[in-house]
Amino acid sequence: MAQPSYSAEPDDTGVPGADPGLELDQLRRAMESRGTIDLARGVLMAAFAISPEAAWSALVMTSQNTNTKLHLVAQQVVDSAEGAVLAAPVQKQLSAAIAKLTTAAVDSAGGEEP
Repeated sequence: MAQPSYSAEPDDTGVPGADPGLELDQLRRAMESRGTIDLARGVLMAAFAISPEAAWSALVMTSQNTNTKLHLVAQQVVDSAEGAVLAAPVQKQLSAAIAKLTTAAVDSAGGEEP
């Protein structure tokens, strides 16, 4: 049985196994979804009087807990600001995330509102 060969030399990208085409696709997707994610953060900041960091954390927690891509959660939040109803799992997890973050903010502020 042939043994795999391991080279100590990185490929010409400097990162062993890096695929420039894949990286380019990922960067394009990130750029395309950034506006939607920023809008969703703004919606959450306005609706719940939370910081930009807390809004980001709420989106990330909701994405992870619903196993939904972040940009799709963000799109649902933006759509809800335009009158669409959030999917039940997203609504439940987003509410839990906001509650957790606002409770943590109040606790760290010594019991005062954020």
